[in-house]
Amino acid sequence: MAMVLQMTTFLQQYLYAQAHEAPKSSDAIRLGILSTANINSAAIINPAKSHGGVIVSAIASRDLKPAQETAKKYGIPKAYGPYEELLNEPGIDAVYISLPNGMHGEWTKKALNAGKHVLLEKPFTANAEEAREIVKLAVEKNLVLVEAFHWQFHPAAHAVKAIIDSGKYGQVLRTSARMTSPAGSIPRSDIRWEYNLAGGSLMDMTYVVSSTRYFVGPVTTPREVAHAKARPSPHDPKVDDAMEATLRFDVEGRMVESKIYSDMWRANVFGLIPRIWEAPSIEIELEHATIYFYNFMMPHIYHYVTIYDKRTRKTTTEKHYSGGPKWGTRGEAWWSTYRYQLEAFAEAVRGQQPPHWIELGDSIAQMETIDMVYEKSGLGKRQPTQRMV
Repeated sequence: MAMVLQMTTFLQQYLYAQAHEAPKSSDAIRLGILSTANINSAAIINPAKSHGGVIVSAIASRDLKPAQETAKKYGIPKAYGPYEELLNEPGIDAVYISLPNGMHGEWTKKALNAGKHVLLEKPFTANAEEAREIVKLAVEKNLVLVEAFHWQFHPAAHAVKAIIDSGKYGQVLRTSARMTSPAGSIPRSDIRWEYNLAGGSLMDMTYVVSSTRYFVGPVTTPREVAHAKARPSPHDPKVDDAMEATLRFDVEGRMVESKIYSDMWRANVFGLIPRIWEAPSIEIELEHATIYFYNFMMPHIYHYVTIYDKRTRKTTTEKHYSGGPKWGTRGEAWWSTYRYQLEAFAEAVRGQQPPHWIELGDSIAQMETIDMVYEKSGLGKRQPTQRMV
């Protein structure tokens, strides 16, 4: 289902970008993109078209030709190859890094050292050690660095969090998060299967950890990973096709148990029917209610939140496409998670306080949690690409 959602959001973002293109202000943030990854159009290029304060002014690839082709396709003024040429461009204020996971740390350091603010695609880095390194550098340079967990910027996420934090239904008892993609929907040639690029299902589908920590919070890392089982790839036993784990968090003196499941090669029903209905979802059980958030990753396409009240035995359903407890009257129903994220990033670059933000300490804790799961599973934590070549 994850790949279906991704393709749908590509189309949606393209259509809305054409209908809502905004004139650019004279002081617009000039943003460059490192890599020509497919995600770029939905994650940054099309969202920027409707933002008057952001211009995608350059894109870089290892080699110049792919950058030139992508620049021509999307109307980006400049193309560079290799990446260093873009970072050396004084007219670039910030960069979006969508390189393979194992290269995030290396190129974030180079971008920060070049004086650029960084919107860094998830997962933050290959592991927690590398996360601490780039956070330290960002703080030293006084530059904006944020992990692109776009889903957390959407009003639907804030609405669910507000319900939990209100205390109306008591404390969180347990959670269960799932994200899958049908077998064959991610080709085996895809970089997400490459160990040397810090690939694996938990790295790519790290949303299951992010959503768990966000709704259980405020917490940092789990007290323990009680169980973790990887289904290794038949092509590389170091890479997880799937990962299931049980995390135990200490929350205000209580233990909350959270189950996570990621699967980049989810078996078809009867070997024939892809499980396209399995959108990324999380169930949160509280003392007096059970909340189910369907499609938390891309709620702008479609989502619903059901609340089963244990006391009344009634179920209510909610949907939240704009507004909410953090954005208020700001935003539009057609804004994607990526568009909300860009709004927040632009404000941070301008020295303002965004309605929602992902703190650097949270990104370190996210990678610490992922490391703990990989270690418990026996696969071992992922390593940066430059340290393996």
